[in-house]
Amino acid sequence: MEDDGMRYNDTTIVLPTYNEEKNIGELVSSLVSALPKIRILVVDDGSKDRTAQIVRKIVVRNHGVSYLNRSAQHRPRGLTHSIVDGIMMSKTKNVIVMDADFQHPIDKIPEIKRKLDEGNQLVVAVRVDVPGWELHRKIISRSLIYLGYGILVVRGRIRSGDIFSGYFGVKRKFFREVYGPNRERFVGEGYKVLFDLLKCLKNGSVKIGEVPYVFNVRKAGESKASLKQGIALFRSFVN
Repeated sequence: MEDDGMRYNDTTIVLPTYNEEKNIGELVSSLVSALPKIRILVVDDGSKDRTAQIVRKIVVRNHGVSYLNRSAQHRPRGLTHSIVDGIMMSKTKNVIVMDADFQHPIDKIPEIKRKLDEGNQLVVAVRVDVPGWELHRKIISRSLIYLGYGILVVRGRIRSGDIFSGYFGVKRKFFREVYGPNRERFVGEGYKVLFDLLKCLKNGSVKIGEVPYVFNVRKAGESKASLKQGIALFRSFVN
């Protein structure tokens, strides 16, 4: 996968985790093997399993990997909180956010990085297929996407082909500039940080790239979807 003509040491992969002991070790190893120069920041939201122990062992062996234990710093819990912390703590020009459960294919990282290098401030990985989802889940997801899209249109905000994608790349400086004056609009305990970002951007104000991908079946562990997250999403709609 490594492109000899592409440098990755200006890019950090932010991996938010919560109870991902069955995935995180293999995922980080795969990222390091495929993209040796890339930085990796694992942002853990208080896992109750062995996620922390596994990552700490990797950090000792590989100085390109770092670990943030949010619970030890008594930070408020939530996926969006974790991702924002990860982006803000990154020291590289580019940041790519992805899940730690193998649902986001790592072979799309070079395409995301390339589009960032081409001048896009934000690059969204767009789900073109979601194999294995039950019909009712697809209906609920599609309905929420239409609702969110409509909200962005009415407000004159920028859109992308997948407004709820959890897989995206962003210029760190750009994110900091947007987040600073709009931090109250980001629902920290929610899980749709991209949507929170899009609703802060006026239509036509930002150059956005897109990369299509197939959303993989979770390799191991359990989904974190819950009623609490559903409520947080509706808070994002009205915030």
